[in-house]
Amino acid sequence: MRAAAILPSRNEPATVAAVTAAVDRALSGSGAVIVNADSSDTPATTSAFTAAPTRAAKTALTCLVRGKGAQILAAARRPEVAGAEVVLIADTDTKNPDPAVYRALVERARAGAGLAIADYPRHWDEANLTNHLARPLIAAATGLDVPQPLAGDLALSAAALAAAVRAYDALPRELAGCVDGYGIDAFLLLTAAAHGPVASVRFEEAKLHAGSFPHLPDIYRQAVPVLLHLTAARTPADAVAPAAYRVGDRVLAPERLQAMLTVLDGLTPAPDGYHGHPWPLPVADAWHSVNSGGPAVDAARRLWPHYVWRVRDWLTGGQGAAPRQRAATLAAAHARLHTALTPGVPR
Repeated sequence: MRAAAILPSRNEPATVAAVTAAVDRALSGSGAVIVNADSSDTPATTSAFTAAPTRAAKTALTCLVRGKGAQILAAARRPEVAGAEVVLIADTDTKNPDPAVYRALVERARAGAGLAIADYPRHWDEANLTNHLARPLIAAATGLDVPQPLAGDLALSAAALAAAVRAYDALPRELAGCVDGYGIDAFLLLTAAAHGPVASVRFEEAKLHAGSFPHLPDIYRQAVPVLLHLTAARTPADAVAPAAYRVGDRVLAPERLQAMLTVLDGLTPAPDGYHGHPWPLPVADAWHSVNSGGPAVDAARRLWPHYVWRVRDWLTGGQGAAPRQRAATLAAAHARLHTALTPGVPR
């Protein structure tokens, strides 16, 4: 079964070669190809990719329009990728790329999964969009509980990737612009779910990569409208299983915590009635708005202040909490969101 890999990159010359080598070791069978979809400011990333020795054939796409999704979709339309039966997508900022991780994802897709996605352990102060919004919303609306739905390392079947390309072409312009960026991860997951099982592949070693917190506004602005648009078309499941959150412990240095809080304070003022309408009820409001025909981008914009202050509360309260308390808090909000989305159930 021929495999291909897509490596989206932007200004990552220090890590792309190691990722390329690890991906090459993970791919097996004849005719494998690795495509680097690059939008860097200089040729350094492409040069490092091209110089990396591989068994697989390599294609370097350069000078692409900036945006993770746009780069992935440009590679997905290439004949050498479109002709593959399994396609791996891997982040190129990973500092500890592991061939075993990539191989496990590819093998799950080969075994029949529409999409196989990595589940890495994360520290309690990380993965805020995942833990507070993406994971519980997807689970509440679809019944599909994926611990790391926005993970950048995943493998898709040919049918799932082709369906994603077709679905992208049918999107309204504003949503397509979100998918062109960080919305691509949620988009691939939720479109693939209709074309085979989604497999979450658990790993015990954390992924070392560039932090996402500095890009929080952009990630939110591009990912959340996609999440709302694609989940609002679904009928919530009658019941969801209790969610187990894996929240790694560590102590944030006081200056690091204060720096994060300062950033959050500068993003948006506290929304009116924030404490009287606690999280995750604002998520349910946004979902119901889109479910009733409202624009997903507008609903995401209204939700933004509530999300920022949810993250702020989480960071300030979580510093002194035990790991079990943090996991229980996330699981409780997960369950409350399903209740809030389910018709006829009092909120």
